[in-house]
Amino acid sequence: MSAPTIALAGGGVRIADVVRVARGDAPVALAPGTLDRLAAAREVVDRLAATDTLVYGVTSALGANTGKPIAEAERSAYQLRAVRARAVGVGPRHPRDVVRAMLFARAAGMAVGGSGASPAVLEALVAMLNAKVHPAVPSRGSIGVADLAPLSHLALPLVGEGEAEYGGDVIPGAEALRRASLLPIELAPKDGLALISANAATVGHAALVLNDCADALDALDVSAALAFEGFRANLTPLDPRVQAARPARGQVEIATRLRELLAGSALWQPGAARRVQDPVSFRCLTQVHGAALSALRIARDDVELELNSAADSPLVLLDDGELLSNGNFHVPALALAFDAAGLALAHAANLCVARCQRLYTPAMSGLPLQLTSLGPDHSGFATVQKTLTALANEIRHLANPSSLDSLPVSEAIEDHSPMTANVVAKTAAMVPLLHDLAAVELLSAAQAVDLRASDRAALGTGAAAAYDAVRVCVAALDEDRPLGPDIEKVAAMIAAGGLPLRDVLHG
Repeated sequence: MSAPTIALAGGGVRIADVVRVARGDAPVALAPGTLDRLAAAREVVDRLAATDTLVYGVTSALGANTGKPIAEAERSAYQLRAVRARAVGVGPRHPRDVVRAMLFARAAGMAVGGSGASPAVLEALVAMLNAKVHPAVPSRGSIGVADLAPLSHLALPLVGEGEAEYGGDVIPGAEALRRASLLPIELAPKDGLALISANAATVGHAALVLNDCADALDALDVSAALAFEGFRANLTPLDPRVQAARPARGQVEIATRLRELLAGSALWQPGAARRVQDPVSFRCLTQVHGAALSALRIARDDVELELNSAADSPLVLLDDGELLSNGNFHVPALALAFDAAGLALAHAANLCVARCQRLYTPAMSGLPLQLTSLGPDHSGFATVQKTLTALANEIRHLANPSSLDSLPVSEAIEDHSPMTANVVAKTAAMVPLLHDLAAVELLSAAQAVDLRASDRAALGTGAAAAYDAVRVCVAALDEDRPLGPDIEKVAAMIAAGGLPLRDVLHG
């Protein structure tokens, strides 16, 4: 059954739409009135392009050449040269889903109408997306002052240049269009600039990363719930009355989530907890995960604002018939939001490591040392602590803010940049590490539950589902064996959606 079509109407695009297009190949269409809106904006561009009025990127050159006029006969050719000259990206190519997200994000921004692009450009962009022609886009080159480099690579196949993936083959852009029965487009004044002077590469990628970060945080909620069972944690911190007394952003929702996962658990019975007050990694879970959820939702609002905005420079003001140079291509808020989200997720990661270590310590857990009942001649989970520490170290490194690390370029015309693409990329790199941490906690907690020799029916419904998912992948640890493959199996299960996850981002 084919995915429902997503119509671009110049607003209303959500992160879930990006995910459906990027990973579910949902078709994209232009809502009625969209092309009319673009045509009206295009008339403004055409009128000004036929005059000697200096308009940035239309009748005046770009970057360090700003203010220098472009001869009328060269104004269309200049657009193609501008795209070619800015295709300076390097590094590994973005994967298929990220490229689709970029194409969709740029189409969504164009559909708002402020770009002044020729309607045929937007139609060609949507046609290429629907035909599954995916430009080869290097992952390095944007500094967050519009994604000039990646979007230039994204645009080259539209004009029959560059490279693209089609049907699994990476081939010249012109050949990819031919195989997809598409024709290259010709760029009119401002069309090239409209394609590349935006942050669609970063915004599209950011939407996918945020979706994945939200799933990773939810997986840590699930692994923590199973750890609560194995540790016999005190559940009074989850009491709704406690949460209502300090309803910090995200905290109440995380507490509700934990109560759902632990619904029906024997831990709710009086005297079931091991102690009156647990370590902070258990007791303050809702505070830390709540702060992370809040950070992700702030980032969500910034991403969805960008998806639905006309952040072009110059911007067509249709009602006034003007083209105004501006700075709306600059996205420091998005960079700061993702820096903050990375820091918040690193705190959640630290809590996960601490909970695992408490499970391995008899004085804390009441369980056998390193979760093995076979005595000191068996290691159990002892050396898994090294893996935990290595993962936490890498996550902390990735959580270091990078939005301040910029240098002036273009003869200091561009003397500030938020490095947003790099901030999003380092946040993306945290996701598989978070999956690995959640996998270690799930394995450790399942082992703790087994050593408790408790009735499976005594587990909360969500915790029991998580326990079953782990045991489908991996048997309980008896004799020592390599645990690295076990961790990777469970991490792959998490990445594939094998846990009882929910949409915490939009919940």
